[in-house]
Amino acid sequence: MSQAPNRPQPASLPEVLIGVGVLALAAFLAWGATGISSEAGYAGVGPNFLPWMVSAALAICGVWLLWEARSGGYRSREAPSGAERGDWPAFAWVSVGVLANAALITTLGFVVSCALCFVLAVRGLRIAEGKPGGGLHQTLKDAAVGLLISAPVYWLFTKILAVNLPGLTATGWL
Repeated sequence: MSQAPNRPQPASLPEVLIGVGVLALAAFLAWGATGISSEAGYAGVGPNFLPWMVSAALAICGVWLLWEARSGGYRSREAPSGAERGDWPAFAWVSVGVLANAALITTLGFVVSCALCFVLAVRGLRIAEGKPGGGLHQTLKDAAVGLLISAPVYWLFTKILAVNLPGLTATGWL
């Protein structure tokens, strides 16, 4: 027996769990925001303003996701793209890049460790697309791009925003 075309499909458990998970994350963030001072600072807002705003936005998204799941599922979603299985070598390259960045940032400094992370992650993403990872020329080009991205970020944070990031030299420029 087929269902009537106007009748919504029953809620998919994974879709409901995603909505519940987002609501739980919103509640956890709101709980954390209660421990932050609410004294008004610059521009009349306190340090707990942003956590409360993010918590409220997550709660709205969680309710919306639950409504979508309960009213027939995620109707506009496209079929999943990509391979049937994960690409483990590509995942390993990206993971090594992130872990190397975390391990070496205080030794090599922000700029160099982030450039290294970029080089390794881009190699992994290329492999995931089925392209060659890249030889010496491509690796040097990726390193240059990584430096061109990470150096301005470092200067923005350290020189303009006065946020201390680990540097390679004591000059504050690398």
